[in-house]
Formats: sequence, structure tokens, C-alpha cells
Amino acid sequence: MRRNAIRRVITLLGGVVVTAVIVSGAATAEATSLSTRDRADAAAGWLARQMTAGERFENNFGFILPNQDLTVHAVFAFTAARTADAYSRRAMAWLARPDILTGYTGDGAFTSFATTNAKLALLVQVRGGDPTSFGGVDLISRLRDLQQPSGRFSDRTGFGDFSGPNTQSFALLALDRTAEGAPAAAADFLIAARCADGGYPLVFGQPTCTSAVEPTALATQALIAVGRHADAAVSLQYLLSAQHADGAFGDFSGVPNATGTAEAAQALRAAGRFVAASKAQSFLAGLQEGCSSDPARRGAVPNTAGFYDPTATTLRSTAIATLGLSGSHYSHLTTRGSTSGAPTLKCPKKK
Repeated sequence: MRRNAIRRVITLLGGVVVTAVIVSGAATAEATSLSTRDRADAAAGWLARQMTAGERFENNFGFILPNQDLTVHAVFAFTAARTADAYSRRAMAWLARPDILTGYTGDGAFTSFATTNAKLALLVQVRGGDPTSFGGVDLISRLRDLQQPSGRFSDRTGFGDFSGPNTQSFALLALDRTAEGAPAAAADFLIAARCADGGYPLVFGQPTCTSAVEPTALATQALIAVGRHADAAVSLQYLLSAQHADGAFGDFSGVPNATGTAEAAQALRAAGRFVAASKAQSFLAGLQEGCSSDPARRGAVPNTAGFYDPTATTLRSTAIATLGLSGSHYSHLTTRGSTSGAPTLKCPKKK
């Protein structure tokens, strides 16, 4: 598998967490014919093989519901690893179906969700598509229509506004790729929400602003993308101070986990802090199921050490971790150089 030199140094949001996922990997030559020692490839390959019909993820609550958000994060992962591209193409066609698209982003009239419109617009751009005409919907116009006079991107629903710092960051990343660019007011609003220690909270308007790694990492990437480097540097210092000696980052309780570490690794690399980013990658590789694991688990990245749950948390943590393992970040993702298969981790043959 082809990779750039930086990735060879390691030889090793706003998303929705779901608790029940149906997985049904396609047992095809496409899925099983390749093997790799590259950790990001192996993670992407494992994730691809868990997809239903090789195109999507679904929730099982006693009845089946589509899991568009996990599918979106999976395609980001495949693109970052530059593999499983056939799965990405099928997933994008599935996401463009009117029923699937409306269920994820809203109908654009009575309901419109800022986070999902922003995230999907960014994904379409990353995949080389046109976000102004995806599944017959102009995601960019919808997103801009959700910006408030304050600069905040807010949901339009009859049952509350669930937007937050991750929403704002994905909107900046998506709009930065447009000809018009991201509105300065949107960046200003995000910066104003920063906590005193330089980090960002999970939600806006907390009585006491409490920083968390994942929104801070995503905000750092977004601010770098739109050229607000001095403000990004403030948040970068928070991330550096939050990194554990082994390269890990913790969740709100301080427990080291894959999702926070992977998001931070992307931000550190975007900011040019390569040593810290490599330490984070090494921690992710240590979490990953390797050659001593059951073959069906190899490549997966549990969110916390020893907690492998292939029907829920491990799916999302593997998707996010793949970006951290890849040495890439959201503003640099591209399909260039992608291959189609879903490789397995190459392991020594037993004697």
C-alpha cells in the first residue's frame, strides 16, 4: 500500500454514539484479497468488513434504523487511509438516497441539522463531489442558511437546538473549501466560546466552561484551516498540556481513549507538532487489535484498552482512530491515491 514518508515513521464530531449496530461484512474477494502491515489500512479494512452490504451501518433497537453518522465517519476513515474506496463509493450513493439524506440532515424546511449538514458537506468535498448538488440537495446553502447573526450555526427544529463547538468547527472546515470561504463571524463565535484554559467545551453556554479534548482538537483544526493561527495556538497549548506521557489523551474522566487521542493527533499534525502527533499515533497502535488477536478482530481499535465491542463503541472508535493512524487531518483529506480493497492485517504464518 502506498503511503507518504511521514506515515512510514510510525510502522505500527459532533458524532452520535450508538449502542446497537448490525454489522454484516461482505465476504468477497474485494474484502479479503489484500493484506497490509500499515496500521491505518488494517483499521480501515476491518471497519469496511463490518458494513451491511458493504455500503452502510445500521442500528438495531428491535427494529432497524440507518446509522448515517457512523457511515459518514467510516468514509472519512477510508479516505484518510486511502483504501476501501469501493466501500466509500457505495456508501456515498447510499447517503445520497432521498430517504437516507433527509433522515440525516433534515428536510431543509421544517427541520435542518447544522452538524450533519456541515459534516456531510465536508465529506462530499473530500470525496471530490459537489456539495451544492448532493442527492438533489444544496448542502452549502442549507448550512449558510443556518448561520445566526451571532455567527453561530444552529439547528432548525421544533424540539431544540443541539449544535455545539463541533458543529461550528465542521461548518468552518466545510465552508473553507468553498469559493466564498468561511465567514469570519463564524470563526469569531467559536473563538469566543473558548474556556479560560484554552480548550473548548462539549456544549455552548455551560455555567462553568469545562474543556474537553475532542471539541478542542476539532476547533484547532478548523481555526488552522481558516487562517486563525494565533487563536489555534492557544488551544494547541491546552492539547499539549493534556497529553499523557505515553502519548494518549483522555476523556472527561481522564481515562485514555482512542477517539480523543485520534482527534488530538490530527490537530497536532495540522499544527506541525509532529513529535507529539507521533506519540499519539503510537498509543493508538498499542490499542489496536494485532496479530495475537482473533483474526476477526485484527485491525479494530477499541476505544479503551481491553474493551472490544464490535457492535457499538469499537466501530466508531476505529473510524476515528483511522484518521489518527493515517497521519492526516480533515483539511487535507483527498481521494488521491486511493485503492479499492479492504485489507487485512498481515501476520506471520503459524508454523
